[in-house]
Amino acid sequence: MPVKDDRELHLQDGSRIGALVSGAGDGRTVIFAHGSGSSRLSTRNQHVASILQGMGLQTVLIDLLTTEEERVDVRTREHRFDIPLLAERVTGAIDWWRRDNPDHQIGLFGASTGAAAALLAATLRPGEVKAVVSRGGRPDLADGNLRRVRCPTLLIVGGRDTQVIELNASAQAKLECESRLEIVPDATHLFEEPGALDVVADLAGEWFREHLRAGSVTP
Repeated sequence: MPVKDDRELHLQDGSRIGALVSGAGDGRTVIFAHGSGSSRLSTRNQHVASILQGMGLQTVLIDLLTTEEERVDVRTREHRFDIPLLAERVTGAIDWWRRDNPDHQIGLFGASTGAAAALLAATLRPGEVKAVVSRGGRPDLADGNLRRVRCPTLLIVGGRDTQVIELNASAQAKLECESRLEIVPDATHLFEEPGALDVVADLAGEWFREHLRAGSVTP
């Protein structure tokens, strides 16, 4: 079983967030940006991460809010839709990971509002982020930045999540990079149906394996 290393990530602004690193990998790392009201301990993202690890990818699950911000957000929900703030945390994780792993190729896996944060982060670190996958995401929340995304982007939505399918289709039409919209039949927003999350993980893993090169590479 891959070793899990629970760390604390210190950001440039002095903020501290949690980061859960798993798997050895082969120079390909996927950083997860969870959805609203979640954390690095999300069981859904940990399940997907474990499958990606089995496919030779290293995973980093991060918290997007500090402990104090989480306390406030539980009451007010003021941070969970603050996409620029969440994207800043994702870019902070990219910079933190890059310092010790300069040759790794990085992909981003975003869920719900974390998908918008991942896409915005990809525009802020265009030379660093090589691929993005969105699970049941809200890419529409990155609306003004979608045309600036340059890395291959996979959007995965449940077949019964009709409103989010429409939002993803509209967002995909604004992307000028390589992109694909995958609909998982009969799945709802959280992919809670038996086997649905495994389909998501397989689709994501193949996307990352196609677009992230193994071994030491130059960013």
